Amino acid sequence: MFNKILWGKIIKDFAESPLPKDIKQRDLDIPDKIPLKRSISLIGPRRCGKTYKMFLIIEKLLKKGIEVNQLLYINFESIELVGVKLEDMGDFLSVYYSIYPKNFQRELWIFLDEIQSLSGWEIFVRSLIDKGFHVYLSGSSSKLLSKEIATQMRGRNLTYEIFPLNFREYLSFHSVQLESYYSTKKEALIKNYIEKYLNWGGYPEISLYEQAKEKILNEILNVTIQKDVIERFHIRNEKILSLLVKALVNSKQFSVRKFYNFIKSSGLSVSKNTLYSYLKHLTDTMTIYLLHKYSNSYKEEERSRPKIYFIDNGILKISGIEDKGRLLENCVFVELLRRFKIEQIRYFLVGGKEVDFVILQGKKIQQLIQVSYNIDNFQTKEREFKALSQASKVLENDNLLLITWDNEGEEVFEGKKIFIVPLWKWLLKITHKMIEGESSKLALYNSE
Repeated sequence: MFNKILWGKIIKDFAESPLPKDIKQRDLDIPDKIPLKRSISLIGPRRCGKTYKMFLIIEKLLKKGIEVNQLLYINFESIELVGVKLEDMGDFLSVYYSIYPKNFQRELWIFLDEIQSLSGWEIFVRSLIDKGFHVYLSGSSSKLLSKEIATQMRGRNLTYEIFPLNFREYLSFHSVQLESYYSTKKEALIKNYIEKYLNWGGYPEISLYEQAKEKILNEILNVTIQKDVIERFHIRNEKILSLLVKALVNSKQFSVRKFYNFIKSSGLSVSKNTLYSYLKHLTDTMTIYLLHKYSNSYKEEERSRPKIYFIDNGILKISGIEDKGRLLENCVFVELLRRFKIEQIRYFLVGGKEVDFVILQGKKIQQLIQVSYNIDNFQTKEREFKALSQASKVLENDNLLLITWDNEGEEVFEGKKIFIVPLWKWLLKITHKMIEGESSKLALYNSE
């Protein structure tokens, strides 16, 4: 049984010092309460800022005049809570009400950080909702998105995904203010930061302490694999898992069958089913994503060889990826994840040519996006244009966008108008017309 005195200490410590200093603002707007008997879940990979987003909501509530004793915060990965069980949570509430007996009749908020560490957490959350609490959850595992959890919560949850910093937030962390017009000096400053962002990604800690970026990124990756995969899923064959991660890092597309054959030829023993389960566990961490080919057939989509993306370019960088084209495409994919759901994003193959991203709105294709670091070479430019043009004809969509490092303009190729935009402007949602002082055109850049 968990010690009631320790519960009291946790409750009182938070009341005396609820917030860390110098909290950085993030773009995502999460309500501080909803008129529904539902919890709100903040999910995402480790160290992307879920905890600080909770602190931002707490800060907002305090500024509105909510008293600190109406707020509760628990981090289930705290060393103080090692071994805490579901049955201990009743004592937590009894201790809280013994300290603040008047709060039986008051509006209350509870923030449960890294909730997946508590076995049977959904039972506790449902009981809190039934008692009238405003409940906020965080978790590093995409299990919070699964149908199993949705069923256990009986549809009583709203989910918000938290990602590493987008480029706007990244600039804000470096005290760069966005404006309607940019001087040559300011534009050069932004381009300097986009180079860093492309190479080292947007984990908040990296932006705050660049000197230790490699150490921090290695620690994030190692802890993710160790805690969220090996320990959580009781992985016994760590060598195979390590080889799988390396293969994913070095693969633009991935075939379990080919990897299985490689493992066999290396004299190692593992089943295909085990490899599929390892791959699923890795994607559950929300660190690795599989992107399937667009098709009118669901079965064909699922059977297609997926393209591999990582949640942050820094993970690729510390894993030895230097290819600017790969980093650029990965950066675009992560931004698309922020703007759309993964179910709305596909890639497409036509005539042996690949279009990097197909954006869907329901069953309707909204936009085709190609990514190329540089199109100064004529053959490269023709290849990228032809892929977009052919896909446009087959998929009957003329909303064509090419994202590059620094090329910009509009061109017509085979009767198709293609908009070309530099990465930094696309990330900041800057259009041609905005630069010229008009903001009414080219929502194409926004992909929204």
